[in-house]
Amino acid sequence: MSFRIVGALFALLLVAACGSETQNAGASGSAAAPGSIAEFQSSAVGDRVFFDFDSADLTPDARATLDRQAEWLKKYGSKYRATIEGHCDERGTREYNLALGARRASSVKNYLVARGISDASLSTISYGKERPDVQGSDESAWARNRRGVTTLQ
Repeated sequence: MSFRIVGALFALLLVAACGSETQNAGASGSAAAPGSIAEFQSSAVGDRVFFDFDSADLTPDARATLDRQAEWLKKYGSKYRATIEGHCDERGTREYNLALGARRASSVKNYLVARGISDASLSTISYGKERPDVQGSDESAWARNRRGVTTLQ
């Protein structure tokens, strides 16, 4: 092959590689657009809080996450409607967990309302143990499934 052909192939490969790196960087690590649902779900805000076993009381970590949610919702929330989902781990009856999930969702909603978010812009739903985040029958799985998730539409 001539030097020109090799050079042209090298240039094409370089351009292709740069293009895929740009796409990968955008998909994997760049910050989400301000005010987007992706930003809300990111660790910068956080769309979920976790609860102790058989409890609907907010932990200090949960309050910190909800404070960030409240600030974000004050800034961008007029674009969205929020539903707060209450979830439980697999232990207990279906009926008990539906009631506990409802209490968890209400705890989250009440905290956000106390931080200045309009009650009318928030709704709650309990899924009990019906929608686990992770499968498993050990403490690490149960801890991940005892949660309140704020979803935006």
